[in-house]
Amino acid sequence: MTYNIRNGGRGRLDAVARVVAEVSPDILAVQELRGEPDLGALTGMRAHVARSAGGQPVGLFFARHLRVLAAGVVPRPFFHAAAWARVATPGGPLTVVTAHLFPLWGRVRRTEARWLAGVVKDRKDAVLLGDLNALDPYSDHAARLATLSRRYRRRHEHRCGRGVDTRAMALLARRGLVDVFRRCGTGQAWTVPTRLGGAEFTELRLDYVLATPSAAGWFTECRVVTGGAAESASDHYPLMARATW
Repeated sequence: MTYNIRNGGRGRLDAVARVVAEVSPDILAVQELRGEPDLGALTGMRAHVARSAGGQPVGLFFARHLRVLAAGVVPRPFFHAAAWARVATPGGPLTVVTAHLFPLWGRVRRTEARWLAGVVKDRKDAVLLGDLNALDPYSDHAARLATLSRRYRRRHEHRCGRGVDTRAMALLARRGLVDVFRRCGTGQAWTVPTRLGGAEFTELRLDYVLATPSAAGWFTECRVVTGGAAESASDHYPLMARATW
């Protein structure tokens, strides 16, 4: 599961923990760990956090029964951060990467996406998940973007006036990463806003689970987690995916 908890879940951390408990993921990617809240203690999961020099930390959390073979930080100057880990699975070692891409300019997102593609390029079985702050190249986004303020709309438009900016996601697709929701997702696709979301949001899909082709074949379910505490625990809904071996 991947979950942007908005500014460290400040004042909402118990609700965030309830959302996590309802899904009970084996692997949880979290973005916006501002203040490094003790989400591990609240969820009973082991944490691996990548700190950020300019933005907010990200983290990978693991169920206690999982064996983590190695873990580290992606050594690139991300605005937020990116973390990786290798975990043992019945199908062999799985590389898991989480990131929170730059929110403002598509050119920077594309560069950060290229760095992420480099992390998984030599990994047969890998999953990338997180708040990628990017629009996919498969959907027609123009009508929804038209409802946004000019200031926010510019985040998702080409600076040179060439329409919707989908370069980051298109690059990851060209590098062979499979959009798991597009492969086996059901229900609502958009991940922002929740009822807590601000006026800057419209219904957009910004959170993703992507997988290398061999790992993508393991996934049987992908859905946005809605209802209950997820409606107000953050301005993003979490996205979960289930894999079987």
